[in-house]
Order: sequence, then structure tokens, then C-alpha cells
Amino acid sequence: MVRKQNQSPETEASLFLVEFLEVAITSIVFLKGIYPIGAFERRRYMNLVVHSARHPKLHRYIHDSLIDLVSYLQQGMVERVAVIFFNAAKIPIEKFMFKINVNRSHGAIMEDGALESSMRAFLIKLSQSEPLTKASSQGWKWEIAAYFRSLPSDNGDRWIRTQALQWQQPPLITPIKSMKADPFSVQLYIEHPDLLEPI
Repeated sequence: MVRKQNQSPETEASLFLVEFLEVAITSIVFLKGIYPIGAFERRRYMNLVVHSARHPKLHRYIHDSLIDLVSYLQQGMVERVAVIFFNAAKIPIEKFMFKINVNRSHGAIMEDGALESSMRAFLIKLSQSEPLTKASSQGWKWEIAAYFRSLPSDNGDRWIRTQALQWQQPPLITPIKSMKADPFSVQLYIEHPDLLEPI
């Protein structure tokens, strides 16, 4: 990430987090196999080989969805970012949940590599999580959703309600990975519908 000298620590941390989430979410979409392999290309991020969306619309959707969250991350309003996979009836089949906490009192991003080391470990674990996910993704659709601690008062017309329906039962949760390295912490887990949930 290219850092500008005049950025506040909150802006720098939020942009760094958004860049990380963009890589992680693209990895999840790649793992699910919803798009052909040709829609992705291999790139390096933090000395790891990751997948990046090659198709312009796919790349723009992921990037724009996350970059719009920067000001809300700076204010500490975003609690979770989710990648929701749902079937043709708009019933969620699987949710990858990123629980986020940004330390707004922290200074500049650490330069000693602790944060990058934690992020690399997170992405490595994510790339190995495919066996924990639902196998079939044929005919599935997906979306990125943000869960706020409180509703944003500005730009209400920018936000669209999720297309996915809600489950009637509490979900089954599978933890994937968590990291805590100032200036933020991220916990990733998968939510699946309860066995009693009608799908």
C-alpha cells in the first residue's frame, strides 16, 4: 500500500484494513469456485501469492464496496463485514464474517512487521479453509454486506439492503482465524444455517 505523508493514523489504518479485506474477500470468492478460474489472476501481496479479480466488474464491486467503508471504519462504526452466499431463493447458505475492531487511539501503523506478519498468517489460514466450507456453489449468488454498530446518518441513499433473507434459527459458527495487531483486530468465522433451518 502506498502511504501518503499527510494521512491521519485513522485514515492510514482504515485504508490498510480495506486493502487487506479486499485481498481476503477475493480469496474467499476464488475458493468458492463461483467464477471460472480465468476471472482471477495470481499476484503478490505481502510476499504471498494471492488471487486478484481480473474481470473489471468483479474487481470494481469488491473494491468499491470496501472503499466506501473507509470513513465509517475511521469512526469505529463498522462492526462486521460479511461475504454472504445465497441460493436462488435468496436464502443464505454460508456467511464469511469478518468481525472488526479498529483501535482509533493508536498512532501510526507499526513498521516492525508485526502487523504484516499477522496478516500473512491470516491469509495463509484462509487459503487452507476450503474444507470447512459448503461444497456445492453451483447457482449461488453472493454479496458483501457491512454491519454497523449504529446506523450512518449521512448518505442513506448510498446503502442498499441485503438481498439475502435471514435465518430463523441461530447459526452454526466455525472459527477460521483471528489476529490482533495494532491498530486493528480481525476475527474471521463462517456461519452456516442450523440443521433445523429450512433451506
